Amino acid sequence: MTQLADPGLPGYRAVATLYNALMTGLVLSLVSRRGAGVAREFLFRHFRHQHLEKFLPGLKKLGLDGMPHAVACALYHYHSNALGGVKTEYYRESDRKAWVRYPPPRWIWRGTAICAIPREVNEAMQHGWHGHNGVSLGNPRLGFVCTGQTVNGDAGLEGYYYEYDRPIDEAERVRFVKDERMPYVDPAAMPKLETTTWPQERLHRTYRSYAMEYVRTFVPVLAEQLGSIAALGEIGRTARLIGMQYFDETWAQIGAGDFGTYLGRMLAAQGEEVTIAANGLELQQKGWRLMRNVYLGHPQARYASLAAWSELWHGALLAHDRRLHLSMDFEGEHIQWRIS
Repeated sequence: MTQLADPGLPGYRAVATLYNALMTGLVLSLVSRRGAGVAREFLFRHFRHQHLEKFLPGLKKLGLDGMPHAVACALYHYHSNALGGVKTEYYRESDRKAWVRYPPPRWIWRGTAICAIPREVNEAMQHGWHGHNGVSLGNPRLGFVCTGQTVNGDAGLEGYYYEYDRPIDEAERVRFVKDERMPYVDPAAMPKLETTTWPQERLHRTYRSYAMEYVRTFVPVLAEQLGSIAALGEIGRTARLIGMQYFDETWAQIGAGDFGTYLGRMLAAQGEEVTIAANGLELQQKGWRLMRNVYLGHPQARYASLAAWSELWHGALLAHDRRLHLSMDFEGEHIQWRIS
């Protein structure tokens, strides 16, 4: 068995492509199979979960925790999303009013997917994250005003954080208006992080991690919402379809010569420890870094989650050669893959 090295930039691009598509595909599956209400609740829970886990530590890490709250929040979204490869813009109108904008194309609704996202599903992201910033900061006067949504045909998702003169109630934490627009800002005038000097490989490693975090969050969140059996059924079905649909693109990105090498490189690119046999038909994976430290409940639920995620690779193999079969066995922290 030979240890597979991290493939670097091509692998990071491929993993980010695949997991971006998996997140988008899961929301579309919920909309079409279970209705907009279920999809909306999922996105609300998903973004609230990420907010509670990452917002305050992220503010401190970015050096924004000492700034006026409205400004700090807008800068947080501007910088953190840019690090994940998302187009963002920012404008500081005052200490109490600061804008953030996500121009098209939207990262989360890649390609034609945006045509199938109901307005209320898209709005769930603002309710789940943006509307809770004031609560997390202990500032009952801070809210978010959304002034445009790409899914409605506006020129991007945009809005501003605003600190009112009085405490606001829960219904005011996110408001939607149609008669305001973010002022145009010269891209050269927007603030920059030191990351602008990072090499491409480091930037794409960050993009990859950004996409992986969506998967780390949606597995436990959807299991809590629908129950493990129903949730993992939806995830597994979606994963197989995404594996089939994105195999050609990720195969070209990662530069594999056979399926075993493709699978091994994809796993190594997301940080897994993988070895491959000389014949390319057997791989051993030590642990599951993707879901490390994510609580999935009973050990059987963890195995079921692993099986649902593995449908990505079953789908990919179907696209590569439908005559072949991929099996996965696991014992403790060791996963064995066989292609036959």
